[in-house]
Amino acid sequence: MACSGAGRVVVITGATGGAGAAVAKALSEAGYMLVLNSPSMEKLTALAAQLTGPCTVVAGSLTDEALPETLLYAALDRFGHCDVCINNGALFEAGIIETVDIDRLITMVKVNVEGTVRIAYGFLKHFVSEGTGHLVNVSHGVGNTARPTAFAATQSAIEILSDALATELDGTDVHVTSIKPGLAKTGLHARWEIAAEGPLGAAEPLEPEDFARMVLFILEQPSRAENAVAETEVRIEESVVEIPGAETSQAPSAETDASDSDKTPEA
Repeated sequence: MACSGAGRVVVITGATGGAGAAVAKALSEAGYMLVLNSPSMEKLTALAAQLTGPCTVVAGSLTDEALPETLLYAALDRFGHCDVCINNGALFEAGIIETVDIDRLITMVKVNVEGTVRIAYGFLKHFVSEGTGHLVNVSHGVGNTARPTAFAATQSAIEILSDALATELDGTDVHVTSIKPGLAKTGLHARWEIAAEGPLGAAEPLEPEDFARMVLFILEQPSRAENAVAETEVRIEESVVEIPGAETSQAPSAETDASDSDKTPEA
């Protein structure tokens, strides 16, 4: 593969989950330099050993208020600049009202909403000061449903945040992409009462590599096409990519895995 990302630096949260790891491998192979984050240094080290290009690993939780600054500093210290942040880390918790663990639920909300907001604004402040940059927020297809309620609410929040940020940055060279994949047969469903197939799922289970190809596609658009892709929502559901304002095109489906184990623990 040609080194199309040569010289560009990407920070990835939730880097050791299925899709996060697939993105890291695809971007490394394409020539991007990476800063990888998840709570587990052991998993980060194992992932880094599989990559073909330079990378830095930073273990840390999205509940840590200092994490955005730590990740940005790691990119600037190792590579001298930062071009892209893939805001992919998350937790998944589910349960019925009578039995759900409220403390675990609240932790999920803090990670998925507060953690996402802190990463988004932390990196966008830097991108605005530099006059260029690209934030990629990852949510989940259940964000437009009411099941499972609390998790879906956190994903909807990410999508609304992305819209607001893209609107604020319209006309600049700082871009925001919101990727909303459909369901997939992954560890995400170990704590979920519905399967990957069915009304909320896809006819064929989605793979992490599909998601990685979509991320690579978005990052490699020429600057003249960025406004058509970056400042909008990209929905990946049932093998169709829908980009508002453009013709619907067939493309590989993708699943979102924003954690160490498919959104079950944090990444």
